[in-house]
Amino acid sequence: MSCAPVVVAMLTYRRPADLQVAVPAFLAQARQHGGSLLVVDNDPDAGARDYVVGLDDPDVRYVHEPRPGIAAGRNRALDEVGDALLVFVDDDEHPVDGWLEALLECRRSTGAAVVVGAVVSEFEQPPPEWVVAGRFFDRRRLPTGTRVDVAATNNLLLDMARVRPTGARFDEAFGLSGGSDTLFSRTLVRSGLDMVWCDEAVVLDRVPAARMTPEWVLARARRSGNSASRAELELAETPARRAGVRARYLVRGTVRVVGGSARVAGASLRRRPVTALVGRRNVRRGLGMLSGAFGHVVYEYRRPVSSAPPSAPPSAPPSPSRSA
Repeated sequence: MSCAPVVVAMLTYRRPADLQVAVPAFLAQARQHGGSLLVVDNDPDAGARDYVVGLDDPDVRYVHEPRPGIAAGRNRALDEVGDALLVFVDDDEHPVDGWLEALLECRRSTGAAVVVGAVVSEFEQPPPEWVVAGRFFDRRRLPTGTRVDVAATNNLLLDMARVRPTGARFDEAFGLSGGSDTLFSRTLVRSGLDMVWCDEAVVLDRVPAARMTPEWVLARARRSGNSASRAELELAETPARRAGVRARYLVRGTVRVVGGSARVAGASLRRRPVTALVGRRNVRRGLGMLSGAFGHVVYEYRRPVSSAPPSAPPSAPPSPSRSA
């Protein structure tokens, strides 16, 4: 097993308060393993520069990637780290004790080229009862060592010496819609790399009060379904395979819409609003799958008009933090 340097890469976009929590927390663990922190600022105005450069720390490096879209920031990180062990994190997270050690140990013990850590929601304020009852911010947890075929970049270790020969990049056509990490991770697995889960490597994701609304939950579900079907279509290499993917997602999306609608109707009769919202979320995810199968793009990472590409519609939904 190689002794490549460890680089924790944090993408950021106009979150100065979150950055001041995340940077020292991740840097402390990177230093424990002789590593460093790379901050990729995706703000066209370089809003994070003064804070990060002002740290004047040899273990912290700042780069500015003004091209809009999270995929551009992710690709900039790939270009900056050589054959390091690259660990992607987000700027609204912080790690639990032993997070990085767990990721590195899992890589050593499994020999995997890609290791996926757990993300646990941490609420800015006590969540409403419906959030807890519906488990709307719960994320997957798997036994350590479980092989997976898709991952987000909010807690992801890449052995770049093995990843780089695949030629995988984040597709910048997904930069403002989300889903580039879905496509990237699926590409790595299709290239023959092992990707495994590490349940002890936990980062805490701060959920602001503004996200604890049914509207946010429904918007995220629609985008998630949309990017899932679009990513699968992008991976299909022939017209016949694309037709097969499109057909599968038309069926999956329809099943979710019909099943979710039935759940909404039943829950409404029984006056169970949380169950009804779960049904509405299923409907929205199904509609996202259907729209993606037909080539429609749901934009998640809306930017100000001055920095958004011409293709981004003005009706794009409000920007959550990132994609899965």
